[in-house]
Amino acid sequence: MTTLVRRSEVAVGSRRLGGALELPDNPSGLVLFAHGSGSSRYSPRNAFVAEALLARGFATLLMDLLTRNEARDRRNVFDIPLLAGRVVEAIDWIIAEPALAELPIGLFGASTGAAAALAAAAQRPERVGAVVSRGGRPDLAGEDLARVTAPTLLIVGALDYEVLELNRQSQGLLHDSRLDVVPGATHLFEEPGTLERVVALAADWFAEKLPRRGEDS
Repeated sequence: MTTLVRRSEVAVGSRRLGGALELPDNPSGLVLFAHGSGSSRYSPRNAFVAEALLARGFATLLMDLLTRNEARDRRNVFDIPLLAGRVVEAIDWIIAEPALAELPIGLFGASTGAAAALAAAAQRPERVGAVVSRGGRPDLAGEDLARVTAPTLLIVGALDYEVLELNRQSQGLLHDSRLDVVPGATHLFEEPGTLERVVALAADWFAEKLPRRGEDS
């Protein structure tokens, strides 16, 4: 049976940041994507992950964390407090939307977006149920790492040596986490089958760790 999916362009928060919301019938949760390296909601890798999560029954929200003017300044790409504030703003927007308010929220962050997702999870512990980091820089979340209570999955390519070491160090600061290393993968998971592995790991993590609807987050 085909699942009905409502797709809509949305304006998120007070800054009216662009977002793409996909909402299946009776979703089990909503996964908010935090892009990194100045990427936008059109990131092909995150779109690939989002489609797979949608097939598993999750609503997804891909959004821009920066305005067009802000994105022109490369310093903003590494401004984790700024990016985390935008993720928090998106979480608050979700909570205020009647059709979304009761959905358990998961965060999927890539690169610097992973640090922003973790910092946001530390600021909204009562609403963020799980976090996944793909090739992320959790170390950039700084002191917020120790305040993250949401179960966190760190996914890193085996050939992404520096980032892998940074993730190993960061894992020791997280309360509830797992590090999965994808064999043969570099930072962008461009090698055949590696992004598919990321999808499988992320989908299983959210399915296991996100609270069921009606349970406390």
